Amino acid sequence: MKYEQLAKDILENVGGTENINSVFHCITRLRFKLKDEKIANTDKIKSLDGVVSVIQSGGQYQVVIGNNVPDVYKAVLEVGGINPEGSSDADSGSGGNIFNRFIDMISGVFTPVLGVLAATGMIKGFAAAFLAFGWLTAESGTYQILYAIGDCLFYFFPIFLGYTASKKFGGNIFIGMAIGAALVYPTLAGILTGKPEYVLFAGTIFESPIHVTFLGIPVILMSYSSSVIPIIIATWFASKVEKLARKVIPDVIKTFIVPFVTLLIVVPLTFMVIGPIATWAGQLLGAGTIWVYDLSPVIAGLILGGFWQVFVIFGLHWGLIPIAINNLTQLHYDPILAMSFGASFAQIGAVLAVMLKTKNQKLKSLSVPAFISGIFGVTEPAIYGVTLPLKKPFIMSCIGGAVAGGIIGFSEVKSYIMGGLGIFGFPNFIKPGSPVDSTMWAVVIAVIVAFILGFILTYVIGFKDPANAEAKTEDVSRENRNTY
Repeated sequence: MKYEQLAKDILENVGGTENINSVFHCITRLRFKLKDEKIANTDKIKSLDGVVSVIQSGGQYQVVIGNNVPDVYKAVLEVGGINPEGSSDADSGSGGNIFNRFIDMISGVFTPVLGVLAATGMIKGFAAAFLAFGWLTAESGTYQILYAIGDCLFYFFPIFLGYTASKKFGGNIFIGMAIGAALVYPTLAGILTGKPEYVLFAGTIFESPIHVTFLGIPVILMSYSSSVIPIIIATWFASKVEKLARKVIPDVIKTFIVPFVTLLIVVPLTFMVIGPIATWAGQLLGAGTIWVYDLSPVIAGLILGGFWQVFVIFGLHWGLIPIAINNLTQLHYDPILAMSFGASFAQIGAVLAVMLKTKNQKLKSLSVPAFISGIFGVTEPAIYGVTLPLKKPFIMSCIGGAVAGGIIGFSEVKSYIMGGLGIFGFPNFIKPGSPVDSTMWAVVIAVIVAFILGFILTYVIGFKDPANAEAKTEDVSRENRNTY
């Protein structure tokens, strides 16, 4: 309980456990859903030793901790007696405008799985790199096992999202997992390789071969491996069916009859209606994203690379993550998040300039861990602890990120996995089974340019060093003492 006192102080100043609907964490932040955010003493929380900042966005009260947030989160649960499995977000997300509710829903569904998604993606990326450099062959057992480790979560993504989405929507998490498992059930997936009985919507973009029927109703079987949208919609619908079933089914048989009724209704309906419509919607979303990107990849890169850190501050980047995952599912590549890759390197370039130039020892000491954390793609400590309070360094880092995004957009770089961040993110751009091509070198050049621009612009243009303000205060105090 190293962070016991910090946890007590945070809980006290958010209004106590009675003001908390739910709490979870991402890579650097505690994300509270509070009953009344006005009760929270934000200024006091910001001043706590161990807290970097507080952000109120997307219907969430976000306490930025840094890299040790998992330990602080555990302490908050221990001190507050909070059961993470029992704190559903189903009703707590009902307030706010539609956009805030959407961001809250997306972050609630994807945040719990992002760490493992990044970890498995890194393994898959390194396996692709080993293959591209000729260190391993596709037939070797080492490569196949590494690839299985790297691909397992993404391949069975509907099962994992069935868990997180059900928890978010207030449903039975095991029902959600069962729906996800049904979507990727191997036998049904294998039917797709056979000859169809007939074809629906022939000659249109919705042309669908029919391999099986359910109670005489044609089922449009699709591959749901790695899919995102179908399972989220299905679990949302399942939560409604389950809630209704609990109202009408007697308590004595609820334990098994509620899951029985829910699965018997939702799974066939998902295969027949929800899955196909959601898949078509995903395909249209992917095509629309690429259409916008193709209008001008350079301008798209400049905008996305330049504003990415701003999106992170307000949590708006959550709106792009499911689009990127959908692109990976439908297109097997994504150009969207690729354009933001240089932003973190521009940020640490600015931090390094601050570290070398400042005479404020506290700021200098803050810059060191922020720089190290930023190397691995976690930039919140750099943003909230160093560049944003100084203003100009943050702006300079955004300029560096914009130029890097423009280079990546111009080179039409694509990411092929949702993998690591920072220096661990380079394997993301190696197409599995293919050699390293020129786009990888474009990424390297973009990162170097972003880092150099962030560093030089910050160092040359400068910033208001807190050390100067302290020195002036000390001079005035000394002069007043002498006058007295």
